[in-house]
Order: sequence, then C-alpha cells, then structure tokens
Amino acid sequence: MSEAVSKKGAGPFSAFERMVAWRYLRSKRKETVISVISMISFIGIMLGVATLIIVMAVMNGFRAELLDRILGINGHLVVQPIESGLDDYEEIAARFNGIAGVRYAIPHVDGQVLASGRRTAGTGALIRGVRAEDLAKMDSVSGNIQQGSLEGFSGDQGVAIGSRMAESLGLSVGDPITFASADGDVTPFGTTPRVKSYPVIAVFQLGMSEYDASVVFMPIEEAQLFFNSDGVAQSIEIFVDNPDAVDELRPAIEDAAMRPVFLTDWRQRNQTFFSALQVERNVMFMILTLIVLVAALNIISGLFMLVKDKGRDIAILRTMGATSGSVMRIFFMTGAAIGVVGTIAGVILGVIVCLNVESIRQFFSWLSGTTIFNPELYFLSQLPARMDIAETISVVLMALTLSFLATLFPAWRAAKLDPVDALRYE
Repeated sequence: MSEAVSKKGAGPFSAFERMVAWRYLRSKRKETVISVISMISFIGIMLGVATLIIVMAVMNGFRAELLDRILGINGHLVVQPIESGLDDYEEIAARFNGIAGVRYAIPHVDGQVLASGRRTAGTGALIRGVRAEDLAKMDSVSGNIQQGSLEGFSGDQGVAIGSRMAESLGLSVGDPITFASADGDVTPFGTTPRVKSYPVIAVFQLGMSEYDASVVFMPIEEAQLFFNSDGVAQSIEIFVDNPDAVDELRPAIEDAAMRPVFLTDWRQRNQTFFSALQVERNVMFMILTLIVLVAALNIISGLFMLVKDKGRDIAILRTMGATSGSVMRIFFMTGAAIGVVGTIAGVILGVIVCLNVESIRQFFSWLSGTTIFNPELYFLSQLPARMDIAETISVVLMALTLSFLATLFPAWRAAKLDPVDALRYE
C-alpha cells in the first residue's frame, strides 16, 4: 500500500487530501491563534460580501426609484418640431401609439408662470398642458391623487397642482390659484402680462419635492389659449416599455412623424445626474471590495502560520509518499474553504438584509429615536433595495477569486518545504 502511494501519490483533491485539509481547519488548543485568524478571515469575507450585495442593491433601488419618479411625468423620448409648430399633434401622436414598444405618446404645451394663492408670496411654476385622457394614463400622477379627482379636468374647469405647492400657497381643492405670465395680450401700448385664476380640482404627490412644488397640470386647450398657441402643441413626449432601448425606436419614430423633428431622450436630459449615480456606484464597489481584500490577506497570514506550525506534519506526509502537489492542494483547500464558506454566508446574510431592509430601517429608527432616511430629504418614502442577479454573481466571483489567490502563495511555500530541513531540529 505504501509503495503504491509512493509511486502514484494521492489523486488530486482525493479523500485523503480533503481529510487532512479538514483536520487542519479544526481548532486545537495549541492552535488557538491560527483558529482566531481563520475566524476573523471568515467573518471579514462574510461581512464584505454581504455589505457589497446590500449597498449595490440599495443603489440599484435608488436608481430605479429615481428613474420612475423623474420619468413619471417626463417622457423617455421628446419629439420637437424643427420647421413649424405641431398643429397636427393628434394625428402624429396616434401614429406614435401604433409603434411596437411605445406605451403612449402625450402632446403638451409648457410655460413658466408665477403662481399665487391665498398667501401673498407667489412662487414660480411650470404649467404643463395635456389632454385629460393622457393625464389619466400617467400613473405617477393619476395614481397619487391626495385630494380631489381628475374627473373635471377639461376646458377651464380647473387644474391639478402638487402637494408642496398647495402647502406653500395655502391651497386645497376648490380654492382658486392665480397664474401670471409675461407673454400676454398685445396692445397698442405693448404686451401686457396675462393673469387668470383657475380652481384647484386635484392635489397630487409624486414623491419628488421639485415636481410637487412646481408642476401644474392644465387642460391642453386652456394652456394653448393661455400661452397664445391656439391649436398647436410644443412637443410630444413618448413613454416606452423599455427606457434603456430608446435608441432602437428612434428610426420608427422619425418615420412615423412624417416631418423633420428633433429627438432627445431621457439619458441626454438627465446625463449629469445619472452619470454621477453611476460613478458613485462604481466607486462604492471598489471601496467595499477592500473589505474582502483585507479578509483575504488574513487568510494569507493564517495559512503562513499554519504552514510554520505544521512543518513537521508536512515532512512526515512527504516521507510517506505525498507529493508536493498533494501538499499544495491540501493547504489550498484549507484556505479556500474559509473563502467559500464565508462567501456563501455573506450571500445569505446580504439577501436576508435586502429582503427586510425597510423593517431594519424602521427598527433602527425606533431604537435611535430619530428618523433614518428622512423622506423630505431623500424624496422617497421607503428605503429601496433591488438585487441584480448578474451583479450578485460578480460579487461572489470576485470574493472567491480573491480568496483563491490568497491561498496560492502559502500553499506553494508549503509544497516547497524540504522534509529534511523540517525534521532536522525535531
């Protein structure tokens, strides 16, 4: 039996090698320091992987929620005329609606005004003139009505305003809101500002303070009269099923317009904001990777101490017929086991936290007596977390790669240990 082992050696990752590696992982009284280092390495990798998964999931959730909020009332593609106004906007919008991948197209008229209510101080506002049926399609508005309803949204029957604007102007449903525009009537004495009041029929809350404090929805017919653009729409906003695939729809939209148009998508209009989010996300990934790297360095130090402590055992294994490759695989499995188990534990911990992140936030808010993640500052009522499978897999592969690389050099040193030198002073 011993002759066979000396000739062939143990097979790669055989039961013998796994048994020895497992015994080296087990804690003994005289190996307390090594066991503590291994436990620290395990905890470091677990926390590093879990933190990476949680932070990336929260940042993905932030991006998705902000994208939904920003694009809730702004189209993914904006079609603007080049030569003349869109006096045939209804026909063009109908052709856009027939394109596969287009959810709906909304013609609108925009204008800046000064809005005032019961309180003397006025505030700047953006009037968006849209059709009643189009406003009903915008779930971010029609699905978040706090007061009133959109049933009377037509002609000059009333307007819908944001909750923060209603609060700042002291308005509620039924109260009049007054708009003043510099583009008014032309008289022999010059252009006079146009001032007109409308009743508030609905108060909505989008969840973005910028929109809730400044956007007003008005029936498109009344907006055309108010801004001296009777029968003409300024642009058509197109909402698509997949915002990341807007480039694929550009040729079909240009053909359906049947006239020269200028197209801008949501990425061009919000390039600075989403680029900053992407840069922050990448930097956070690199910074948090250092946690896993530090844990991997602990694996190196622990294995070096284990190799030094097991020098006599390595020499005995070599004299019994174990090859240098077998010794290297034994110590590789010893270190890799810490990385694999730590990574698995980190994934489990990260998934559990991501699935219960809002409950955890509420618990810590209750524990500290403060509001963690204040909706008034972050514009979102809940802490979002959205895990991405591909991203989670990349975190797992990164952690395993660092763990495996950390074990190679100590395992190679163990394989190169000379049995004669190891036993000389024993």
